[in-house]
Amino acid sequence: MKLKITVLAGDGIGPEVTREAVRVLSTVAEAYEHSFEFTELPVGGAGIKQLGSPLPTATLDACLSSEAVLLGAVGSPEFDALPPERRPEAGLLTLRQALGAYANLRPAISYKPIVDCSPLRPEIVTGTDILFVRELLGGLYFGEPRGFSRDTDTIAAFNTMRYSREEIERVARVGFEAARKRRGILTSVDKANVLETSQLWRKTVSAVAQDYPDVKLNHLYVDACAMHLMMNPRSFDVVLTENLFGDILSDEAAAISGSLGLLSSASIGGAVGLYEPVHGSAPDIAGKGLANPLGAIASAAMLLRYSARLEQEADDVEEAIRMVLDAGYRTPDLERRRERFIAATTSEIGELIIEALMEIADRRVAYHAV
Repeated sequence: MKLKITVLAGDGIGPEVTREAVRVLSTVAEAYEHSFEFTELPVGGAGIKQLGSPLPTATLDACLSSEAVLLGAVGSPEFDALPPERRPEAGLLTLRQALGAYANLRPAISYKPIVDCSPLRPEIVTGTDILFVRELLGGLYFGEPRGFSRDTDTIAAFNTMRYSREEIERVARVGFEAARKRRGILTSVDKANVLETSQLWRKTVSAVAQDYPDVKLNHLYVDACAMHLMMNPRSFDVVLTENLFGDILSDEAAAISGSLGLLSSASIGGAVGLYEPVHGSAPDIAGKGLANPLGAIASAAMLLRYSARLEQEADDVEEAIRMVLDAGYRTPDLERRRERFIAATTSEIGELIIEALMEIADRRVAYHAV
């Protein structure tokens, strides 16, 4: 397998966690005899500082000509005074749109060794494995018109939530296909008792469900879903929802895993996949070796699965993550409640993942030799 990967380390802790993800991908290439070509370019605040744009033309061109994009994080308070269209986050939204990545996949897994890192009781979260499928290019984040208005008495702001049947149908099929490969349960989340967009969402998803008789479809209002995620997360398999609801609910699911630093994501559907950890740039801890790279490394595993179609290699990276957690190694975000742990820096976790991955690869070689 030959793969061209554009690396956008971004801001804050982005360069630190992305560095470890690239090291893991390089190890996969070496151990499994693949060829991965990495090109690193600025985005977000780094793009503004270096080239005056949150998404420089050279960066976008490289992303569009690659097979996959690996992103760290964007954003910093130092850019908050800029107009919205010039801030680091604007570059990310433009990139998603340019890549055509309309389906955002966000796993939320309760790992047994760190179940006590969740603020929820162990008996509630143990065994949870949810895949959020979030529509990524519609809704309030992209709808027009949007902006501010003023008259003599007041200033108002407005956004437009808009969805077409086609936008809903294409992401719904991603959700149903994912459920078909898992436990066969899809929960579609909306606010159909209030919003016309949600009424179209529910009608369209129900129609698509006719093509997937092997998948059980449930509908939930978003507020009820938020409650059930905390009360009975094991009842969920695949959660399908629109852009804003998906953003909020998948971040809420960090309580299930125990840290935002563990959450990965894949944005797929277009010509080029975009892979990034769910966490932000966390500028307050940047450069201190405190950041958890597991979300970025798990995003690299998703890159292997969805862009490279290397299912075994993706499984092995995910198994390496479990092995390191099983061994008791923790970055500070996972040290809250565990009595016994081994403190590790960002780079140390990366090195441990690589060692575990090499052990897994050696076992495979030995097995096939027999």
